[in-house]
Amino acid sequence: MKNIRTQLILLVLAAAALAARCKSRGAEALNDLEKDRFLVKTEKAQVRDIEDYIILVGSVKAMDEAVLYPRVSGKLLRNLLTEGDTVQKDQPVALIERDEPGVVYEPAPVPSTLNGVIGRVYQDSGANVTPGTPIALVVSQGRVRVVVDVPERYVGKVFMGQDAYIKVDAFPDTLFHAKVYRVSPVVDTRTRSAAIELLADNSGGRLKSGMFSEIRLVVGAKSGAVAVPTTAVQDEDGKPYVFVPVNGLAVRRAVRTGIANDTVTQISSGLKAGDELITFGLYGLKDGSKIKVQN
Repeated sequence: MKNIRTQLILLVLAAAALAARCKSRGAEALNDLEKDRFLVKTEKAQVRDIEDYIILVGSVKAMDEAVLYPRVSGKLLRNLLTEGDTVQKDQPVALIERDEPGVVYEPAPVPSTLNGVIGRVYQDSGANVTPGTPIALVVSQGRVRVVVDVPERYVGKVFMGQDAYIKVDAFPDTLFHAKVYRVSPVVDTRTRSAAIELLADNSGGRLKSGMFSEIRLVVGAKSGAVAVPTTAVQDEDGKPYVFVPVNGLAVRRAVRTGIANDTVTQISSGLKAGDELITFGLYGLKDGSKIKVQN
């Protein structure tokens, strides 16, 4: 028993000695590193088309919508169509049984007032209805529109036919192209904004009436521009600059910028296409800092 205990103690001591040696080697390796050298990543400036846009929000609506009502009072005999069914103008969507004792009438149809699809059916068979009771909603979604409010400071940049893009949560990786087709001639004195409407093709039917949407209204564009990631452009007292790698050092270079968005920025002078610049590891970087480019 004593021998076993002695062997266990020796094993523990050997393990502790090994751990101490490993820790010592790690500390030596850490001390060998240059603590003033920054680990960075680089990219090359590229030629690309850039769009400058402002981001707004709004709701998608079908180009045309109509709530259908019965022309007579009575009971809903039956719905002829249900949600998602296509319907033509003047086609009956429901039948109403007139409720007049002692008189027999043919069921009264509730006709559609436009071509489209049934968006909602409001009543079940047997429901008492009057001319003020909604029966169904018909929507024409071949094209959709979005009404958005543009802040007053951007109103001068809005015009008919202007390009815009619609983004919805249901398709986060897709931008649906739209154009401005209506601009309010007045600014709301309460919100200090002007209402505009966008029109988008929806032949694929992916945009649904009522969807919340993010709008990117294009207010400037430049084709064939030298562009770099927006995050790579630094600013000091209104003077933009970037860092470029030169012989293991970060060299600060003044640039002139043009059109920009949250992804890329145009460089009108200071860099040319193909020039390499630092895009990652910029925090604390100074002109002349030692760098190591990470592959």
